[in-house]
Amino acid sequence: MDAAHYLEKRSYLFWWCLEILFVVFLGAIDYLTGYELTFSLFYLAPISLVSWFKGKRIGLWISAISSLAWFLADYLSGNRYSNPSIYVWNTLIRLTFFLIVTSLLSALRKAYLATQSQARVDFVSGAFSVGYFYTLAKNEMERSARYKKPFTLLYIDLDNFKEINDLLGHSTGDRVLRTVADNILCRIRSNDTFARLGGDEFALLLPETGEDEARNVIARLHSDLSAIMQKHGWKVTFSIGAVTYKQPPESVDEMVKLADSTMYTVKSRSKNGVAYRVYAS
Repeated sequence: MDAAHYLEKRSYLFWWCLEILFVVFLGAIDYLTGYELTFSLFYLAPISLVSWFKGKRIGLWISAISSLAWFLADYLSGNRYSNPSIYVWNTLIRLTFFLIVTSLLSALRKAYLATQSQARVDFVSGAFSVGYFYTLAKNEMERSARYKKPFTLLYIDLDNFKEINDLLGHSTGDRVLRTVADNILCRIRSNDTFARLGGDEFALLLPETGEDEARNVIARLHSDLSAIMQKHGWKVTFSIGAVTYKQPPESVDEMVKLADSTMYTVKSRSKNGVAYRVYAS
């Protein structure tokens, strides 16, 4: 787990304690060094961190606490102005600056997460994108090797999908893809990975799933999807290649290619079926 992911997972209590300690420390240093040295930029560190990782609300509170700490350090260090109202003015200016930084960083973080989410999800189907699938598949391969757990990959091809696009239009074709994805997503576990690889081809990665369990899952899935297509009057069937990996292959590419070739054994026969294979080494 990288540092950014670790920080994102930390609780609000962790952030409150960390940020308040940081601000108090800065205030103490600011006070001890006197008013001739300024530590203004350093207050931006806790404000920026908490605004980025935990959002605008807590960022605003830390901004207010930072402004108060700065005011106290300024006052207690012996800095005297010609008018006491200058303390208030300076504090409000600092607070305004901190609030602007907090708002900008929060908005930037929100935009970043939205862009990241769009990159991870296929716009048409709602399944994961192929790029994100490769990332998750690589993680699962490493986890499987570490804990000696099997996993199963399904390569799913929609038979006769081209005819849907040609006869009924691409909008109907998109509806077919979305319907398939929606129905698979509502039937799988939270730790399963379902992605659109491109065109009318999908992949479903089932962690900690051996051959017997995979066969049961795939049989139900194939039956349910076929019934849904019939219900909508779409002449689409499904060719599925399923490979259970007792040991992970050398790469994700190899893993996908083996499942793809297994699926084509179905396509080359009569379509609308399932082919299984076990990869041991």
